[in-house]
Amino acid sequence: MTMQLRKTIARLSASACLIALAAGMPALADTPKDTLVEAFAIDDIISLDPAEAFELSTAEITSNSYSLLVRLDPEDTSKVVPDLAESWTVSDDGMTYTFKLKPGVKFASGNPLTAEDVAFSIERVVKLDKSPGFLFTQLGLSGENVAEKARAVDPETFEMTVDKPYAPSFVLNVLSATPGAVVDKELVLSKAKAVTPSAEYAYDTDFGNEFLKTGYAGSGPFVTRVWKANEAVVLERNDNYTGEKPKLARVIYRHMKESSAQRLALESGDIDVARNLDPNDLNAIENNPNLTLDSAPKGTIYYISFNQKNPNLAKPEVDEAMKYLIDYDAIGSTLLKGVGVIHQTFLPTGQLGAIEDTPYKLDVAKAKELLAKAGLPDGFSVTMDVRSTQPVSGVAESIQQTAAQAGVKIEIIPGDGKQTLTKYRARNHDIYIGQWGSDYWDPNSNAQTFAYNADNSDDSPLKTSAWRNAWDLPELSKQTDAALLESDTEKRAAIYEDIQRKVLADSPFAFIWQQVEVAGVSNKVEGYKLGPTFDSNYLTNVSKN
Repeated sequence: MTMQLRKTIARLSASACLIALAAGMPALADTPKDTLVEAFAIDDIISLDPAEAFELSTAEITSNSYSLLVRLDPEDTSKVVPDLAESWTVSDDGMTYTFKLKPGVKFASGNPLTAEDVAFSIERVVKLDKSPGFLFTQLGLSGENVAEKARAVDPETFEMTVDKPYAPSFVLNVLSATPGAVVDKELVLSKAKAVTPSAEYAYDTDFGNEFLKTGYAGSGPFVTRVWKANEAVVLERNDNYTGEKPKLARVIYRHMKESSAQRLALESGDIDVARNLDPNDLNAIENNPNLTLDSAPKGTIYYISFNQKNPNLAKPEVDEAMKYLIDYDAIGSTLLKGVGVIHQTFLPTGQLGAIEDTPYKLDVAKAKELLAKAGLPDGFSVTMDVRSTQPVSGVAESIQQTAAQAGVKIEIIPGDGKQTLTKYRARNHDIYIGQWGSDYWDPNSNAQTFAYNADNSDDSPLKTSAWRNAWDLPELSKQTDAALLESDTEKRAAIYEDIQRKVLADSPFAFIWQQVEVAGVSNKVEGYKLGPTFDSNYLTNVSKN
């Protein structure tokens, strides 16, 4: 651990136990009563800036430390509920959304939160144009028009105008995503760095991006105090929070990847919650009277993808053959037991239009036939980038073994979340095994990810997973666009069903399972509940006895 991190944690608490926990050293005693310590694989975190962060771990941190206009209702995912917004209306033409803000809200800094902060937050997401930028540019916002289209009417009224009469649930769900987090404009601009405009970036400021990579400027129930990559994230209660105050003084996410290490730390009292458990360790926790299990199906799909820039993988027969070289039954019954269910389509169960088709199974003979048809009767060699965490590593090894039976020799390239994501986002992989959590609870989130690629050039502004795998699909992209504008719910669902079956039959994606998130929890912890999405794992009501 760095000296800087040790000093920061020491300032937060004089507890020797707390310092030891965050440092990854053996604890001197049980975790403090006012502190929740979670073991969690957080190596996917790249930035804490809501305008840049787009990883699953960061979504949970952002949702507990920032406020948004609206949030997904964790009890009924067909609805969104107010957060900063007290109420909202949609114009008769379906294109202008007007939000009345709750009065008296303050940022952790003490600055008042107004509609200017909401407008600035959306403006910086659009102009920074990081990975989450497409969430708002898909609504017709751009660097040139965002100041006009997303504006403060008065201190308590925010107005946003979109370019088409989308289904209101789509727009509201976009606003419920963590990149819609509202940041403190005054604080962020005071920390902004000057930038020389260029052909790639037109603005003379970084909009506080460098500061917010590790800093904080929110109004949520917790303040982010520390993030040290691959070590720890520390959240502290925000005493300026205008909602129900958290019961805990702080929450520590302690980076720990191995399931067995998490289980042992939970059993010994070094941690309160274990977040990355594999089936073998789940059984041990289930049989321990001092521990409990909490679980929730997630809108998270795990898949492997085949980069179409690789000439072998660009052959449709090869992509189909790979889908027959996955032992779904064995993976489901062993590696995923308790933490996932086999699911072969891109929409998770529970979303509008989701289907449960599972046409693929392990069939080596069928795969060999397809490879021969592709002109590769002896197979070929290829690499697979894999995040070094379970059950992902185990699934990758299973695929490596079954693929070898058809002559496909896979070299697994392990890495942490940041390494594998960076390579994937640059289209520099061959095969990638990854996970996708819906950015917002609307089928367009996944459809646009896996069935949409409006520009297949390397400098495309919209970098979907289809783009990341260089899959050019003009007709499916048009169909995905059409689904967004279908006002009839049943007809809209039918469009998504058709798109899923087309992707299932002919695409560079093999969808394998839908995640069931499971946490091992100490009996000392009360009120801990996993939500339906990674940004609805709320910590406000958690306490310890």
